[in-house]
Amino acid sequence: MNCKQATQLMSESHDHQLTRWQRFSLRVHLLICNGCRAYNKHLDFISKAMQQMRDRF
Repeated sequence: MNCKQATQLMSESHDHQLTRWQRFSLRVHLLICNGCRAYNKHLDFISKAMQQMRDRF
């Protein structure tokens, strides 16, 4: 899996559940890629912030 595929899966995981193979492949990639781990943290932060905004309004 390359970084482009990983970031696409991270984004998709917020919309629907990934397959077992996709989750496994993504986890392996995140173990070895610092850039994608950072991207995933930012994506989670944005997702949580958006949820908090929706809850307020």
